[in-house]
Amino acid sequence: MATKPKLHYPNGRGRMESVRWVLAAAGVEVAVSSLSQQRAWDASRWPQWRTELDHLGNHLLFQQVPMVEIDGMKLVQTRSILHYIADKHHLFGKDLKERTLIDMYVEGTLDLLELLIMHPFLKPDDQQKEVANMAQKAIIRYFPVFEKVLRGHGQRFLVGNQLSLADIILLQTILALEEKIPNILSAFPHLQEYTVKISNIPTIKKFLEPGSKKKPPPDDIYVRTVYNIFMP
Repeated sequence: MATKPKLHYPNGRGRMESVRWVLAAAGVEVAVSSLSQQRAWDASRWPQWRTELDHLGNHLLFQQVPMVEIDGMKLVQTRSILHYIADKHHLFGKDLKERTLIDMYVEGTLDLLELLIMHPFLKPDDQQKEVANMAQKAIIRYFPVFEKVLRGHGQRFLVGNQLSLADIILLQTILALEEKIPNILSAFPHLQEYTVKISNIPTIKKFLEPGSKKKPPPDDIYVRTVYNIFMP
């Protein structure tokens, strides 16, 4: 029996959430580190976390998480992790052309997703301004690209008419934005239809149900926990 991939990251979305999405879409069960299991900061567990962080530090090439233990390797750097999992599970296109298109769409989407990842760590006044900034960038710069792609080829998916890493990251980003801006897709009918279809793929639908490994929106507890773990 194959060993489950083990995810090392605080118990929240951050940059690991994309990895959870891709593994879930591929139907892969995961294990998590003790660092990932704790919902809130617990000072009594700091010695255990410190030991785990010290152990991880021996394997973190750039002293950063996320780290994923998979297939006998300890992978770091989010994009490298995503590429490996996507390629392994046939979510990265059938040839060089498709892989390049997928990678291009993913890179663009991750630029937008990064704004969402950093949003909880801003000051309250800056958070409100950043929501407006994210909405503007999504509506003017990013969503028109994908609306045009879907309208142009008339297919269910972004590339090759099969589920890929590009679809997974785009859906993750759309749903996260809709949590903050419910009508964000109002001007994009093809993306609206696309979001419904991709959300109903069985493995993704399961991931979106309560009780899955999908993490809730970041809150003050998550932000404090991250600060306490990594900036004691």
